[in-house]
Amino acid sequence: MKDITRRGALKVLAAASASAAAACAERTTSSSGAPVRGAIEAITPLGPQWRTRDPFLFCVHHDDHYPAGNDQLGPAASLAGRNLGADFAGLGEGGWRMYHGEVVPGFPQHPHRGFETVTVVRRGLLDHADSLGAAARYGGGDVQWLTAGAGIQHAEMFPLLARDRENPLELFQIWLNLPAARKMVAPRFSMLWSASIPRQTVRDRAGRTTELTIVAGRLGDLRAPAPPPASWAAQDDSDVAIWTLKLAPGARFTLPAAARGTLRTLYAFAGSGLRVASTDIPKRHQLELRDARAVDLVAGPDGAELLLLQGRPIGEPVAQHGPFVMNTRAELEQAWADYRRTQFGGWPWPSSDPVHGREATRFARHADGHVDRPA
Repeated sequence: MKDITRRGALKVLAAASASAAAACAERTTSSSGAPVRGAIEAITPLGPQWRTRDPFLFCVHHDDHYPAGNDQLGPAASLAGRNLGADFAGLGEGGWRMYHGEVVPGFPQHPHRGFETVTVVRRGLLDHADSLGAAARYGGGDVQWLTAGAGIQHAEMFPLLARDRENPLELFQIWLNLPAARKMVAPRFSMLWSASIPRQTVRDRAGRTTELTIVAGRLGDLRAPAPPPASWAAQDDSDVAIWTLKLAPGARFTLPAAARGTLRTLYAFAGSGLRVASTDIPKRHQLELRDARAVDLVAGPDGAELLLLQGRPIGEPVAQHGPFVMNTRAELEQAWADYRRTQFGGWPWPSSDPVHGREATRFARHADGHVDRPA
């Protein structure tokens, strides 16, 4: 078993802190150096890890162009020169990474406590396995919402099933904090199959389209599937929203106002740029928006793709140490002690990086043994 050491977790935390500090230095101006005014509080470039605000903790966009797969469901390509077990140094040759995988790309067995992961797989497939004995294969617009709660180990592997063509993978992983009163709830995961996630296409006066996907929250009569019951997003007044927006070239869309006190951030991760409330935003930038205001968006000549994260802040102290997020240093010490003592239920799988065969069938087998599949 590959244990996650304190030293390794501190390296992750230090890197994240440095990125956040660098981003904070740029918060008060746009990329051109002009002061930020009006509906926009701050504009910052997108880095490898995207800066988030309470109640969110972390967001990363994986977009890997994997080659054809081999007999082990890994890449049918040389791995020479890659830092296997920690392959994060750019996309590398071919535009893909192994991450912590050594045979199959992905993230072998690792623990979490005190927050939730929301994993939105837009292209490709992800294989989940956890310390409760649950397993899943999902992708193509599916979402897994995992409440780590009191503690869970899981693996997230990216099996490359196609042998005769490329295996592209694109996903967002978003960490959503849990309030103190719910940090030690029993762990569980929910599958939001693609067909259950509401989508809408709206047209502006010129007929240009904006495609919206509502993973969490609501837009008019569109309401996302219910989040897990312990989630901050399950609170009626949390105003949590996770949306993606795809604007056609030149399309106009008005982002409706949020509730007063809500923090909302837009991530312009693809396209040629964007105009937001009369401010030009280059591609690959994020915007922190003021609450309770509708915001006009206009896509650039190549269109734009955006991720929206918003929510009312939990407003509690955050103590984070690698894979654990609690409220105090003492609680973090206890999390590490509990993990060493119990392994959060142990690891029932024969390897740290299990995958679920060559068939492309999507499924979820929960800890109680029941299986569900997309319609």
